[in-house]
Amino acid sequence: MIVGTGHCLPEQKLTNADLEKMVDTSDEWIVTRTGIKERRISLPHQTTSDLSAAAAINALQNAGMNASQIDTIIIGTINGDMKFPATAVFVQAKIGAANAVGFDLGGACCGFLYSLNVADGLIASGAAKNVLVVGTELLTRVTDWKDRTTCVLFGDGSGAAVLTKSDGVRGLLAANMQSDGALTDLLYYLGEGTKYGASCETIDKGYHFLRMSGQEVFKHAVREMCDASEKALSEAGLKPQDIDLVIPHQANIRIIDALAKRLNAPPEKVVINIDRTGNTSSASIPIALDEVHRSGRLQPGMNVLMAAFGAGLTWGATVLKF
Repeated sequence: MIVGTGHCLPEQKLTNADLEKMVDTSDEWIVTRTGIKERRISLPHQTTSDLSAAAAINALQNAGMNASQIDTIIIGTINGDMKFPATAVFVQAKIGAANAVGFDLGGACCGFLYSLNVADGLIASGAAKNVLVVGTELLTRVTDWKDRTTCVLFGDGSGAAVLTKSDGVRGLLAANMQSDGALTDLLYYLGEGTKYGASCETIDKGYHFLRMSGQEVFKHAVREMCDASEKALSEAGLKPQDIDLVIPHQANIRIIDALAKRLNAPPEKVVINIDRTGNTSSASIPIALDEVHRSGRLQPGMNVLMAAFGAGLTWGATVLKF
């Protein structure tokens, strides 16, 4: 079960008005199609592990625990500090979690949900006791600021949760995780892997920027997030009306609205912060989770549905009793 949450957003804001000066777009165009009004941009010296460590410390304080009590650290990210070692070990050092083992999980926008379910499995098997799960992305580092279809979407951020053994009442009730490798061409990043190593040619061709087929991703996201949510609810023995809060991946307001409509979830049950954060990928759900937790909107005993969709293509949903 989750016993503490935290998040970190860079201080620097990039508004739609700022983007109007950088690329052929407008505030009206961005808000109408995405729901985004501003997003946070990390400073040049800030790294994935910096934001992760700040969110982690925040979550540990919220849980009333210290870093020495953590035995496992899982970072859901696709753009860590380096290709290796894992960003988790940098976080381990920065927060002083000397007794932990750390590793990263690359699930794109589903990174936090995938990591959460791995953590739950480790705890259930007895392999871990206290697990720190963090979702962090600095996608603005791989954003093409000349591509108006993608540069308006992404922001940087980190969210974290501390998990421990369930008390028998609270905890993860069910999860549905899926992927389809036949759809990799809809959302991808070519650079820095074994297929296209860094070179003058790959840089000239823009391989070090993320690329997305927005309309196709949108269609799959709506369908698959709804399907995963319904399957997770069924496995948990719950109906949509039993859910107290829906925390969707903050990718696009139209996707969120479509999911809410499919679940018959009224506005007061749906958590939305995309207007302030943009799409922070794996960080979006844990950031929103921490915000509603600290605001008092999320209370112990509530049934929560979290759903995400991202590159891979990957998608999934998790139901928990907070």
